[in-house]
Amino acid sequence: MAPWGPGGIRTGLRRVLYWVPVLFITLIVAWSYYAYVIQLCVVVCLLTYHVILVMFAWAYWSTIFTSPMTPLKEFHLSHADRELLEREDRGLSMQELLRRIAKDLPICTRTPSGAIRYCDRCQLVKPDRCHHCSVCDKCVLKMDHHCPWVNNCVGFSNYKFFLLFLAYSLLYCVFITATDMQYFIKFWTNSLPESQAKFHIMFLFFTAAMFSVSLSSLLGYHCWLVCRNRSTLEAFRPPVFQHGPNKNGFSLGVRKNICQVFGDERRYWPLPIFSSLGDGCSFPTCLVTQDPELSSSPAAPHQPKGLQEGLAHMKGAVLLHGVTSSKNSPAHVNPALCPPCFVLQKQTFLQW
Repeated sequence: MAPWGPGGIRTGLRRVLYWVPVLFITLIVAWSYYAYVIQLCVVVCLLTYHVILVMFAWAYWSTIFTSPMTPLKEFHLSHADRELLEREDRGLSMQELLRRIAKDLPICTRTPSGAIRYCDRCQLVKPDRCHHCSVCDKCVLKMDHHCPWVNNCVGFSNYKFFLLFLAYSLLYCVFITATDMQYFIKFWTNSLPESQAKFHIMFLFFTAAMFSVSLSSLLGYHCWLVCRNRSTLEAFRPPVFQHGPNKNGFSLGVRKNICQVFGDERRYWPLPIFSSLGDGCSFPTCLVTQDPELSSSPAAPHQPKGLQEGLAHMKGAVLLHGVTSSKNSPAHVNPALCPPCFVLQKQTFLQW
């Protein structure tokens, strides 16, 4: 085996350093276990404590060791397309080629300039909500952020695990704070006997209370994102659709937004078991995209303008997971799969 060069040594050291936050969290939890079970030893609370600890550890390690999902092979460019793309100039000709490649792919988002989202590093057309992580050096489906505390990308494959990790972490800290408070009060009133446990009780209370405050704000923020079906990246930069950016483009209503992350079966919601809906490459949207040919065609003389617009929506609308249409036949709508806004538009038009 060839010896490592300077670049390989730096890469190896960087990978080791990435595990320092994970090691820190593990040591904190190990010390809290020693302080609570061995030193404090609240016997009546030990069963509940261990249940919470097991669920926390399960969610934490699931978040760490679940590999981020990458786009399917359909989104990767073929060898011939890659060679053709390398010969094209970085301009309109390149975008025309990418449009031809992406015409059969289920994508509806664009770059801020309206171009096809393409990753030069991975040489693929980016699915909706997919982003390239510079730390993992790969495109991650529905990427939320890269979290140093788990040394992993949080995305479609482990976002549910990450939320459960935050929830059980908060529950763990709140439980310790609540059960340790009476002993902490006795410590300040000098009612505790002199022992080594006094210092563990004091630091355990402060540590648990401090983490409770930070975790509650972080968990609250991510619950807000889930209810609006947004990722952290989309909260800062709304996704761009055909008609411009829309921060609520993927929102289907609070209940359906929650089911997108946790699944339809509620019995699996509290467990770190993958149950999210979809494949991570395409997502239902509440937007209706009008066919450019229909929108640009002149109105027929015998049809009112309002009727023309209604027919354009009915015939030219393209909606993932809910609508199939063509230029010569009306759209076929599956109300169970469509967002409520499109079904409402269809019903309103028929009544009109």
